[in-house]
Amino acid sequence: MIISGEPLWFAFLVLFISLVSGATASIVGFGIGSLLTPLFTMRFDAQTAIAAVALPHLAGGFLRGWSLRRGINWQILVRFGSLSAIGGLTGAFLFSRLTHLALTRILGALLVLTAIAGLTDSLKHWKPKGALVWILGALSGFFGGVVGNQGGLRAAALSSFGLSPADFVATSTVIGIFIDAARIPVYLYGSGSRLEGIWVLIFTAIVGVLAGTLIGRRLLFGLSPSRFRLLVSIAVGLLGIKFLIAGK
Repeated sequence: MIISGEPLWFAFLVLFISLVSGATASIVGFGIGSLLTPLFTMRFDAQTAIAAVALPHLAGGFLRGWSLRRGINWQILVRFGSLSAIGGLTGAFLFSRLTHLALTRILGALLVLTAIAGLTDSLKHWKPKGALVWILGALSGFFGGVVGNQGGLRAAALSSFGLSPADFVATSTVIGIFIDAARIPVYLYGSGSRLEGIWVLIFTAIVGVLAGTLIGRRLLFGLSPSRFRLLVSIAVGLLGIKFLIAGK
């Protein structure tokens, strides 16, 4: 059976990975872009995959942001989020001009860096100061616009503000929404015609991410959040290495 031009097994795989990625993001703070983008690149070119995954990424962010809205630090959100949105818009324009190989390599490098940060907890001990915080904010948006993976840089920058865990996750989530809102219109303008042909898969991913976000910890199969983050980091790192080596 074929769905949206793709075999049924791939649609079910998209649904399953979307569920896992939504639950992962609700617990460890990243996962939707890191897990879904490599999956979509199994069947589509990097530009189409990144643009397609941006939509479920935004949907999951809205749901998490709404549930955590009481923890948002508005002062940081306005200043840091504005820079991130500008960076996201800039990155999105560059996204439309990069080759498939360049996008794949950038995605691979960022996945490896995200995995290293998760495996070593290095972001917990690094406290950027001064202008570096705002530079990282702009860069996180920029890389979010280019390849949709920016959580590591954003977490590093926000760590300098001494936010509580709940405030940290809430503020980071809404900043991610800012970046998505800036980059998605550019994606739709450049890749909209290609996304029309796979709208069923995109809708499936949105449903899966939302359901996974709601289910949250129930998908952990008894694993602690730290153990689960370790396993996800290893998987993301292996995928990143695969993209760096593939060259296609």
